[in-house]
Amino acid sequence: MKTMFLNVSQLCVHYAGRTQRAVDNASFTLAAGEIGVLIGPSGCGKTTLLRAVAGLEKASAGSIRLDGEVVSSPQVHLPAESRRIGMVFQDYALFPHLDVANNVGFGLHHLKPAERRLRVQEVLALVGLSHAESLHPHQLSGGQQQRVALARALAPRPRLLLLDEPFSNLDVDLRERLAHEVRGILKAAGATALFVTHDQLEAFAIGDRIGVMHEGQLQQWDDAYELYHRPATRFVAEFIGHGVFAHAQLEQQMQGNVVVHTALGDLNNDSQECPLPGAYPDGICDVLLRADDIVHDDAAPVKAQILRKAFRGSEFLYTLKLKSGESVMAHVPSHHDHALGEWIGIRAQVDHVVTFPRVPG
Repeated sequence: MKTMFLNVSQLCVHYAGRTQRAVDNASFTLAAGEIGVLIGPSGCGKTTLLRAVAGLEKASAGSIRLDGEVVSSPQVHLPAESRRIGMVFQDYALFPHLDVANNVGFGLHHLKPAERRLRVQEVLALVGLSHAESLHPHQLSGGQQQRVALARALAPRPRLLLLDEPFSNLDVDLRERLAHEVRGILKAAGATALFVTHDQLEAFAIGDRIGVMHEGQLQQWDDAYELYHRPATRFVAEFIGHGVFAHAQLEQQMQGNVVVHTALGDLNNDSQECPLPGAYPDGICDVLLRADDIVHDDAAPVKAQILRKAFRGSEFLYTLKLKSGESVMAHVPSHHDHALGEWIGIRAQVDHVVTFPRVPG
């Protein structure tokens, strides 16, 4: 059984003069050695939550425990410098006048010179920069500077590492690759880490557990697969991945199965997962349809018109309009290059039926 190393329970952070809490009743746990990610739009509270864990913001309610120790609550506030937490910032915060070795060893002055030198060599080897000890930050690429910042944060052996949008200054193509590299480094170090980003690809690449935040509230804390296929709220369903909501009606048959009627036809469903019609007035609801739930099939009886197409290399992302007026999205192999306005056959192939109350309009 995994040891829960970070435990955030019903945490609230409230700034004076504001009516809405910056963090509102957030709860999640992170096991030792796990990497957690907080994701959400700008202003959702994810960085405030990270700062509260760091000790840079005080809790107005709830608590934060590190390795069983209460470090934040309305009654307790352990100072940031006493929490043994490492931080990696957006701008790396490297000292331009120091070489890589001295940047990494900056927080190790409590060690004897030989021990300090050995620890610097260890973490630089871990991040793949053993050859760069004598270089200065301006001689490094953005990705290398990021790894130096990571090595510096890991050098004092923090019990928790916090990373606040560390790839935001890098090219888009580099971000996902570096996220995979950083994950490998953190796993090799056995580090427990909490990471903030607004980029889903980064979150999926680096996180064991991902939390989606909206207006101060942690909407769901789960792995990437569950967030995508079984979103807990309508906001999570909209924020993660490509998808739309289609009108549906649930009907329970004599055999006990629930049929999901949609403009695309009746959806296959697992009766254990699908809610009963009584969950919604007259069984009327909205069903989430991901782009990978919609299959291009020329032989299908249901036709849809191509409204938009986005080329993604190996595939197109088509936005399609049904005769009912509803829209769906579909991933289609790129050799199926249809023209805008063209009608194509589609069918639904849904493994997970996810429904929400009907939203008018």
